[in-house]
Amino acid sequence: MSAPNPELRRQVIAIYKELLHMGKDYPLGFSYFRPRLHRAFMANAELRSDDAIQKGIERAEFVKKEIEALYYLKRYRTLRKRYDGA
Repeated sequence: MSAPNPELRRQVIAIYKELLHMGKDYPLGFSYFRPRLHRAFMANAELRSDDAIQKGIERAEFVKKEIEALYYLKRYRTLRKRYDGA
């Protein structure tokens, strides 16, 4: 097995760190989010093909966007509840 492309490795580490940082505000808590994130990344640790790694990065970007949408929705609902109830 060959070592993965250093640029792809850098991208994987960067997206992992971004998701980890986003997990601090996860509704179920960081202690719920972190082990699942770690497990998801470790499930793909054996990938060596540049194409497969790129697909994994794209999937992680999609998950990142979904989490951002979850946060915006939570914020919207909170503000709406706060101002509609007044």
